Amino acid sequence: MARRGWWLVGLNVLLPGSAQLLAGNRRWGRFALGATLVLWASMAAAAALYFINRAAALTLITNVWVLWLLQIALLFFAGLWLVTTLNALVLVRLVKTPARTRGGLLVFTALTLAISVGGTSYAAYLTGVGRDTLGSVFAGGGFVQPIDGRYTVLLLGGDAGPDRLGLRPDSITLASVDADTGEVTMIGIPRNLYNAPFADDSPLWDDWPNGFNCGDNCLISYLYPYAEERPELYPQARLNGSTPGIEATRDAVEGVTGLEVQFVVLIDLNGFESIIDAMGGVVVDAEPMTLGINGGPVVGEIAAGEQRMNGFTALWYARNRYNLTDFDRMAHQRQIQEAMLQQFDPFTVFTRFEAIADASEDTVSTDIPRSMLGTLADLAAKSREVPITDIELVPPAVDNVNPDYPAIRELIAATLAPPPD
Repeated sequence: MARRGWWLVGLNVLLPGSAQLLAGNRRWGRFALGATLVLWASMAAAAALYFINRAAALTLITNVWVLWLLQIALLFFAGLWLVTTLNALVLVRLVKTPARTRGGLLVFTALTLAISVGGTSYAAYLTGVGRDTLGSVFAGGGFVQPIDGRYTVLLLGGDAGPDRLGLRPDSITLASVDADTGEVTMIGIPRNLYNAPFADDSPLWDDWPNGFNCGDNCLISYLYPYAEERPELYPQARLNGSTPGIEATRDAVEGVTGLEVQFVVLIDLNGFESIIDAMGGVVVDAEPMTLGINGGPVVGEIAAGEQRMNGFTALWYARNRYNLTDFDRMAHQRQIQEAMLQQFDPFTVFTRFEAIADASEDTVSTDIPRSMLGTLADLAAKSREVPITDIELVPPAVDNVNPDYPAIRELIAATLAPPPD
């Protein structure tokens, strides 16, 4: 009876329904076992698809309807495991098993219930969190083809605050991603770039045919509040999930780089540290830095060398200007961006998923359609395996006050040009 008890309970852990098929209601056992085999077969098929076509697998797992079905399936199997496990314990006939065996069977059953039912229920909960996050952060729309073999994503760090008139992009980076290899080129655009040009089909062309050229009040980062105060320039922006400020900045970046911006991601820097904390910190090979506000007191120090920064320290490192220039700060921002890209691995996402999802929902807004997530996630995984190329539009290569935009566009085009066969 002891051996029979361990077999029935043990088999039920791996194959719910097997205990009923052997010693109980066989019709119920066949149903439960069949459902279990469908579960294992589905998991095996998903794993095979991931290794054969990772982009297709990621596209499926980021589809809202697939996540609905997955959550329902996980809840069903949690219930199935619970019912079959308790029934298997009944079939064991504990009163007929040796006394020394009963305690072990009860403890083993409790542990398997906690692992199987608890784990599956928690997975269903995380699936719901993921589905809700995808729905709130990402946009609708269809698949977008790359342009000349590349995807372009404009990354904006929003700098709103009580001492600011509206939001101004504190960090402007255009990421150009090879659609085949995942190689990333990061084009850093200083926020104090003058005379940003516009294409003749831009709503800004009529007022600024010679570029955004009114002196110190016309830095590229000021375009965001300028357009926000003039929503008639982009009347469809908010209807499309964007803002006039984002669209004006997009037009300026296209004029500066000569590249069409396909997607925009805006991160509120006030919530940026929560994303870093949700990741468990970020490892950076830091430069020595004194922290403070120019003209104000020193508030801290960052030592030189490799270290894991929490969100608060990483945000200070990326934004500090004490005895530094805007161009120094751009270099530090790039360090944080690249460190996040390299360290935002599947293990981190899996183990800290709920915290990352919560932080992202409050901090990130984007026009990337959900239908593109599988493709872009696959490229993100590839990008972690190759070095990142940086193009910084800063002195001495670029004069930010009197920029030579034709030369800038030639530099970018030459860097992005495919290598000769």
